[in-house]
Amino acid sequence: MFSSRRKIILFLIILFTSVIYGYFSLQGESGKIRYTTRAADQGDIVRTISANGTLTPLELVDIGTQISGRVIELFADFNDQVKTGQILAKLDPALLNAQLQQSEASLKSAQTALSVTINKANRSRNLIEKGFLSKEAMDEVKELLDSARAQVIVSQAQVARDQANLDYSIIRSPISGVVVARNVNIGQTVAANFQTPTLFQVARDLKQMQINISVAEADIGQIHTGQTMVFTVDAFQDREFSAIVKQIRLNPTVQENVVTYNVIATVINEEGTLLPGMTANVRFIVNEKTEVLRVPNAALRYKPSLEELIATAETQPGKRLLYRLEGNRPVAISVTTGITDGNFTEILSNELNVNDPLIIEEMIGKKQDKSAASNFRFRMF
Repeated sequence: MFSSRRKIILFLIILFTSVIYGYFSLQGESGKIRYTTRAADQGDIVRTISANGTLTPLELVDIGTQISGRVIELFADFNDQVKTGQILAKLDPALLNAQLQQSEASLKSAQTALSVTINKANRSRNLIEKGFLSKEAMDEVKELLDSARAQVIVSQAQVARDQANLDYSIIRSPISGVVVARNVNIGQTVAANFQTPTLFQVARDLKQMQINISVAEADIGQIHTGQTMVFTVDAFQDREFSAIVKQIRLNPTVQENVVTYNVIATVINEEGTLLPGMTANVRFIVNEKTEVLRVPNAALRYKPSLEELIATAETQPGKRLLYRLEGNRPVAISVTTGITDGNFTEILSNELNVNDPLIIEEMIGKKQDKSAASNFRFRMF
């Protein structure tokens, strides 16, 4: 009985000692600052400008019709390769043929009238030479002759116009390329009364394409003709394509007080991977440096919580502050920075070395909750 009581007392003493030790250990750790660091290193930095654009053919021609009519034949479809002058479609020529025949008949009538008038003029000259016809009558004959000749010219023009309309009933490709769009079907009637309807769209060559890019006015000053750029498309997110700036168009676009400029870039598409209408996620390469001393941008954003450090650290004009960890304490360093790519920034001054630990974050230990401590109770058995 006495032995078991001694064991209980000994157990309670050990337990009480452990609790007291743990409590004071936590109190010692309370308020201690721990730092997360990243080392300065040497690497490449590429400064870029991001924008979005749309892929379009280098030359896209809308093929329409100057006359109205019903489509009776189609000779080309989507993605077909066509050549210059190749027939793409035919419109019903019935009404056009009838109009042409009517114009040709009018021309023959005018030519006949001219022939009769010429004979009459010849007879009138003979009569006026013999004194049987007055000069006033001869002037009337000349007037009829001129009118008959003019009527022949008008009829010839009418025939030429109707023949041209008949030729327009055959739709031909003006360029060699690939059919991107076909907007008509057999039996469909197209009307060209107010505007020319688009029947086909033909791209000259999809092996060379262009990107229409909208660039904000804040970035347009850093872009120039001949500049290299890279882009990706959603269809091939793991692949990066390159292009060259061809033109910066001076006409701005203003939407909701936001000014953008249209930049045209050309891209080689030998494999035919890129398709018209794809969205390009563009990065213009503004500046590029290799094997330079760089620091993570998180180190430039870090500000210490210690008031004495904040009070003593002063930023010199044209420089920025970094905090290097020395003896578990942050030491302020004023550095000169260069270009940045959004993740790393170039260091131009000599205050830092490779592998120097730079503070990017700090974690401060919290004191033990008093309410939790007050809930601790010993239970005696």
